[in-house]
Amino acid sequence: MKDGRNRADVRPGAKVAIVLKADQGTGRLTEGIVRDLLTNSVTHPHGIKVRLETGEVGRVKLIHE
Repeated sequence: MKDGRNRADVRPGAKVAIVLKADQGTGRLTEGIVRDLLTNSVTHPHGIKVRLETGEVGRVKLIHE
């Protein structure tokens, strides 16, 4: 598994685990499928921000391959 700090590793349709804004204090992860990439930079130290197919938005912590 990869972490989600490099935009090139995160693709629409990929199964990922993200941390939602509301869960940043607890670190609780939410699993889902990527619909949109919201971070434009090549890398981000806290993870690439994505929108899941469910509409939830958060930063990618793990990419399931």
